[in-house]
Amino acid sequence: MFRRIYLCAALLLLGASNPVFAQHEHHAPSPSSTWTVMQDGVVFVVYNNQGGPRGGDEVIVPNWWMGMWSRKVGSSSLTISTMFSLDAATVGKRGYREIFQVGEAVDGEPLIDRQHPHDLFMQLAGIWRTPLNERTGLTIAGGPAGEPALGPVAFMHRASAAENPFAPLGHHTLDSTHIAFGVVTAAVDHGRWVIEGSVFNGREPDEDRWDFDFGKMDSVSGRVWFKPTAEWELQVSTGHLVEPEELSDGNIQRTTASASWMKSRGSSFTAVTAGWGVNDAHDTLRHAVFAEATSKMGRTTIFGRAEVVQVETELLIDGHSHGHDEAPLKDPVGAFTIGGVRDLPPWRGFEGGFGGALTFYAVPQALRSTHGEHPVSFQIFFRLRPPVGAMGRMWNMRMSQPHR
Repeated sequence: MFRRIYLCAALLLLGASNPVFAQHEHHAPSPSSTWTVMQDGVVFVVYNNQGGPRGGDEVIVPNWWMGMWSRKVGSSSLTISTMFSLDAATVGKRGYREIFQVGEAVDGEPLIDRQHPHDLFMQLAGIWRTPLNERTGLTIAGGPAGEPALGPVAFMHRASAAENPFAPLGHHTLDSTHIAFGVVTAAVDHGRWVIEGSVFNGREPDEDRWDFDFGKMDSVSGRVWFKPTAEWELQVSTGHLVEPEELSDGNIQRTTASASWMKSRGSSFTAVTAGWGVNDAHDTLRHAVFAEATSKMGRTTIFGRAEVVQVETELLIDGHSHGHDEAPLKDPVGAFTIGGVRDLPPWRGFEGGFGGALTFYAVPQALRSTHGEHPVSFQIFFRLRPPVGAMGRMWNMRMSQPHR
């Protein structure tokens, strides 16, 4: 346990020597000979209790750290983006317990009622933006690990989910492609609009979380962003993922839409995101919708998330998907989470806080025998973030975001 916490703290301290952060937009420095260093990260030490017959309890330490280096090159800007996680050591090979969650595989079997750990290399990418005129710019982004133009901002970067230590149940319907081992994205920004397109390796990472899982870059996606005001941001996207699942043949067509709003007031803020996604795969459509919010008022933060996900019923019941000659079963599962965090006085810029969360579920009839009629899950946790600079934290950021 203490070894896990030590590893996570060491990861954060690697980036804490130059605590300059960006919020909402990527910014490059004026002098072409200097670099701007930005970072963010978090460690959650969580006591996790999942309710119902499929539940259980455990202590886990989800974590990640992100570092970015930006500089001007003439009228253009260059950014190197990195992101790492020690989840494989601090959460474990099979990830953490989360009832009704499904996605990826371990030892040739699907992960069921668990959220998989993230890979060590979550992002290693370069981003180049060159202005075409005063209002228009071209961005080329890509690398061995990164995120294609598909889905809303990934859950760990959303300000609306900043204090929730767990992934949404709809993760694999909305933003699971945030780690792709091989991706190239081109984006054109013009005023309030950004249009992006990606070519990438759409296959899920394997159970070895310490290496790269390169494959053919034969999946494609497109996304449009619209920012009507400084507070609002909307996106629609679609992607064709070629053979993404290790244990199941076939392609997936994923389509998503989302809207987010954020208002800052000094060190306090309120952020809201709502989204919808659908996977068209195996001759069926599976939808997911969610709404989440976080409001920080001084040292106290409250957060919540509500979602409805059409789950793979057979997979959750007996660990196997339907045969190709059978009609697939899907049933809606509802989850509502409410939680809060109380910050401790900052220490040398580090932000620690104690929090808790409680989740209630609406269980369909088909899954009540396996998961219970009214399961309730809860978490008690300690959260630690590295020091923050004058520009704020790296909320709501994505790899191909234009560097203005």
